[in-house]
Amino acid sequence: MLPSRALIAAAFALLGQPLAAGDSQVVVELFTSQGCSSCPAADAVLQDLAARDDVIALALHVDYWDYIGWKDDFARPGHAARQRAYAAASGRRMIYTPQMVVQGREDLVGVKTMELADLIMQYKSADPAIDLGATRQGGEVVVRLAPLKGAKGPYDVQLVRYDPLRKAHITRGENSGLDIDYANVVTDWSTIGRWDGTAPAELRAPLTGDSPAAVLVQQAGTGPIAVAARLD
Repeated sequence: MLPSRALIAAAFALLGQPLAAGDSQVVVELFTSQGCSSCPAADAVLQDLAARDDVIALALHVDYWDYIGWKDDFARPGHAARQRAYAAASGRRMIYTPQMVVQGREDLVGVKTMELADLIMQYKSADPAIDLGATRQGGEVVVRLAPLKGAKGPYDVQLVRYDPLRKAHITRGENSGLDIDYANVVTDWSTIGRWDGTAPAELRAPLTGDSPAAVLVQQAGTGPIAVAARLD
């Protein structure tokens, strides 16, 4: 039985504390599809996470469910490619939905709210290996990086754009007849530079428009995410 929205909210009430000094924002990526009957519960979890200040929740819609009768118009081929890269990095041969990846390190099948809550608590209280500053300045994002204890490059510095809320009325496929709200739907994901992690650095990249964005600093090769910051 899929968890109700009330049970999901109750589980994440355990994470109700705001960010404390020294806490980090934890990245939770959800690989999902409008055509996947198991995904709406995970989409609801991500919607709750998107309201939190200690989590950067990102919905990456994949296109490999489109063949069963409903095309997900939020899907991008690059999202499935990123999911395959995570699978290869961890020695897995298959990809699936819904799947959550926490901080580029831990993957969860389906909806496991208590396990997810534990992982978020673990990673947000971990000592960061990098000091990250990310700000909007005019039509650019300015990213300042400095190594702390434990920094091990090289790192890919990534800029993610997303829509806070998108709605879909699904008329075919496994979710036919459903109206679903999707939070933080990723619209663009780009690497703006590579940093060796040995000395302070500054990177700049174009950032136009008002849509939210996030900067992720991830070990090259789809490794762990060392640090991230939201640009609302």
